[in-house]
Amino acid sequence: MLQQILIDMYIEPDLLVELNEEQKQVLFFKMREEQIRRWKERETQLEKQEAARAKAKKVSGKSVSWMKGLDNDVWVWVMGEHQNDKPYDQVCDEIMAQRAALQAQREAEELRVKKAAELEKRFSGIYLEPEQVVLLDQEVQQKAKQAEALQQRKAEEEIKKMEEEERRKAEEELKKLEQERKQQIYQCLKEVQSSKNTQEEEDKDWQETLQKSKAADMRRRSLAKQTIEDHRRRSVKALERGRVAAMTKAFANSNPATPPKPKPRNTSNAINRKGGMRRSLSTSSREHIIRWFKEEQLPLRAGFERDQSRIARWFHGIISREQAEELLSGGEPGLFLVRVSERIFGYVLSYRFKDGIKHLLIDSTENCYMLLGDQIKFSTLSELVEYHQVEPLSSSEGEEFLLQACGQRSSTADYADLFT
Repeated sequence: MLQQILIDMYIEPDLLVELNEEQKQVLFFKMREEQIRRWKERETQLEKQEAARAKAKKVSGKSVSWMKGLDNDVWVWVMGEHQNDKPYDQVCDEIMAQRAALQAQREAEELRVKKAAELEKRFSGIYLEPEQVVLLDQEVQQKAKQAEALQQRKAEEEIKKMEEEERRKAEEELKKLEQERKQQIYQCLKEVQSSKNTQEEEDKDWQETLQKSKAADMRRRSLAKQTIEDHRRRSVKALERGRVAAMTKAFANSNPATPPKPKPRNTSNAINRKGGMRRSLSTSSREHIIRWFKEEQLPLRAGFERDQSRIARWFHGIISREQAEELLSGGEPGLFLVRVSERIFGYVLSYRFKDGIKHLLIDSTENCYMLLGDQIKFSTLSELVEYHQVEPLSSSEGEEFLLQACGQRSSTADYADLFT
């Protein structure tokens, strides 16, 4: 059953309902490991294909050298560790202000050049040139020249004053424009920075969510690892004691004299399935489950004691989870029963522990019986039950054993339709 789920990477909802939380965790990690294995296999194939298509690249002469410190190691400076280091926000504001000032200065310089050219062109033709006056009288001519020169100087001074005033006004206007432009550029950079900060905050939220997901994944991985270690420990114990082998041998050598003999098995203890009964993991038909039990499980004496003398006290028919919990309610921890699942071709081990009732799915599709996700296989249901009477079911939440079988409560056995 587990191998088929891993091949299809799909579990039917009815089967998933029968699993408890621990079995769901184990199944999740098994499926996750299978996904990773397939991904690595596909990545290896892609790398081989890319390597086959790749061409030899020319060796570049470029190299990178790192600055080293007094300890002859790579010199590293971490912002904020030194007492004179400025906060990140202050550094960003200074950089933005510097960029805005440089941009405004370049634009003001361009405007200044344009204004200077306009003023030069405007005042270049205003300067007065001396008139050529020819006087017959030398003295009058001399006085006239002096007066003309004086007048010329006054005119030039007035023009210079006008030009200086114009240049002063132009410079003030340029400075004002430069300040305004600097402020505009700074505000634009601030808006860009704020939008980046907003995006970084969103990325931070996403990173926190990712970290939480990774933490949950680590917890699940730890639980799976603990479960695997538990299975390994139990397997070693079972091998040391030889309990499973002894039970199997005793079952093979027993010669029951009561109810119909089971069909002969081959030397590998494999369970022979009838060819006419098509296997299916899930079904909602009670008739199909009864037919499966009669054709495949009854000849194997499923639900009988190990000596096959009678039906085991802990065995129950096709009852629901709620009915099983009602039978186990009020009992002591360790009270248990094995019931035929009402949803799938298989069994469910229901038992009471100190905090409530657990239901563990028993996989019977691989020529054996084992708890789903477990690694220990048993030839019969009775072997599985007897093994967990002395070995804990799980060590993740304390040791839990099958101590007392829960029998029938009514006069009519709930497994009657399976044996008639």
